[in-house]
Amino acid sequence: MKIIVDFDRCEANGICVGIAPDMFELDDDDQLTVVEGDLAPDRLGEAEEAVAQCPKAALRLS
Repeated sequence: MKIIVDFDRCEANGICVGIAPDMFELDDDDQLTVVEGDLAPDRLGEAEEAVAQCPKAALRLS
């Protein structure tokens, strides 16, 4: 599985970074980057939490 970001919806408010700081990062221009490519099975819970907590529904799992 991978995390997909809809950049048209993302406001870079960083909630996902707070939930899983090793999966996501914000650059100096407040552009979100997904650090992990394919998710390991033991990381799926954190990824699902980040997706669920995104206030703009800009994240999804694929």
